Amino acid sequence: MWIDEVTGILLEAAEVAILPRFRALAAGEVAEKSPGEVVTVADREAEELIGRRLRGVVDAPVVGEEAAAENPGLVTALREAPAAWLVDPLDGTSNFVAGRPEYAVMVALVRGGETVAAWIVRPADGRVYVAEKGAGTWRDGIRVRRGPAPADPARLRGAALTRFLDARARERVEAAAPRFAALGPGTTCAGVDYPRLLDGDQDFILFQRTLPWDHAPGVLLLTEAGGVARRPDGSPYRPADPRPGLLNAADQTCWNTVRPLLFG
Repeated sequence: MWIDEVTGILLEAAEVAILPRFRALAAGEVAEKSPGEVVTVADREAEELIGRRLRGVVDAPVVGEEAAAENPGLVTALREAPAAWLVDPLDGTSNFVAGRPEYAVMVALVRGGETVAAWIVRPADGRVYVAEKGAGTWRDGIRVRRGPAPADPARLRGAALTRFLDARARERVEAAAPRFAALGPGTTCAGVDYPRLLDGDQDFILFQRTLPWDHAPGVLLLTEAGGVARRPDGSPYRPADPRPGLLNAADQTCWNTVRPLLFG
């Protein structure tokens, strides 16, 4: 089955290009690709391996995070091509460089502008999450459904990465924090934060930056498990939409509760 074939490709990339370098990066294997953003030889080698192999599964353009950093025009394939692969070869690179296990390998298949399949592999703990549109979400081969969140905001646990928010928006989030049971910054790795929401460790997550390789996989995993992912104005997420802002929640009631508290 092609779904399992892609899973195998990601596991191979982790085994060959990523795990051998975890806590073992050599001098010169880490570089700054933009202010505050690092890239490693593991990112580049994993992306090359994954992209080459994915084309043998579905012959479609590959929009990889590292390739798009050098050629931003690649993302037009999400709107213009009948199908396109999205690849984040090493999500949470800064964690990886620091020797923290919160990193992941992520892939999504987009058809007609809509995500139809998604994978998140977490090499550090061996977890594999897979979703196919209309067929559900699976964790390590077991079907996953996200249960409803508590109705009381004081019992909700969430994450909000405020790094990319403007000052006014950051103030609103900070003012809302005491209304919740917990509101932290998350792990700075979407490939870990989405599964935490899916698994019930979090009830909602707010993101400001919505790069497609960061969010297309997690959004499909969440929504196929019964969760909700919407822009602050209530519109659905689409990978080719460059607008900032994305609020993910365990269910629609939770989304409706959290949204006014965070956005006023």
